[in-house]
Amino acid sequence: MAPAVPLALLALVALLAPGLGVALPGCDYPAHLWCSSWEIAVACQAESRCANLSRRAAAPVELSLYYESLCPACREFLVQQLFPTWLLLPAEALNITLVPYGNAEERNVSGKWDFQCQHGPEECLGNMIETCLMDEAKDFGTYFPVIFCMESGSSVTKNLEACLQVYAPQLDAGRIAACVQGDTGTALMHRNAQLTEALNPPHNYVPWVVINGKHTDELQAQAQTSLLQLICRLYQGEKPEACGGSGAPKSLASCRR
Repeated sequence: MAPAVPLALLALVALLAPGLGVALPGCDYPAHLWCSSWEIAVACQAESRCANLSRRAAAPVELSLYYESLCPACREFLVQQLFPTWLLLPAEALNITLVPYGNAEERNVSGKWDFQCQHGPEECLGNMIETCLMDEAKDFGTYFPVIFCMESGSSVTKNLEACLQVYAPQLDAGRIAACVQGDTGTALMHRNAQLTEALNPPHNYVPWVVINGKHTDELQAQAQTSLLQLICRLYQGEKPEACGGSGAPKSLASCRR
């Protein structure tokens, strides 16, 4: 029987002469097939040898933010963490859904939905304006800068027209106002209420962050501390240039029910 070859020697041979095709754990393919697909290249640790092989597209990290327009902690997270992270990362790395409702409550009064918000009627108005803005604009890249502008200003509910002039002058403020004052806005807010009430686990504070369909205390803490680092870690595709940096820690805060 041939003498056993020490593992250290096999590793050395593989390092110095990869063309010999020494199999690696999880690699059941001969060397000439290592670049036949990206999955095989990864399994055989041959990515560097397969420069002409297209990397499989990775799904973006899915982030949903459940928030309310006048909650200080929500505004801080949206302005200081979410918006900068969105600016720094390409669209293929991060997909964001905004649900303005938070700790509000709804009730059916004579067949019409009525909303009570944690920070009063002004917050209900802010939630409605942002919801109608999203419905009118459709495109996230169009409405998110406007929402950022509103949330970072002195008055969320009074900044819409000024923010539209700067970030989305093509949008009609009159159409958004009609949505806010009509049945469309009420129906959209009812949908936000349903989405928020369907959370599992149920939310007990805002901002409430759901990432790839999950909410945990650990994910929430990491998101509020350094969202960019978290998304960079979770994204399975080729790391964007921004992932070489790190965000400064932020204080944790929330608006509890």
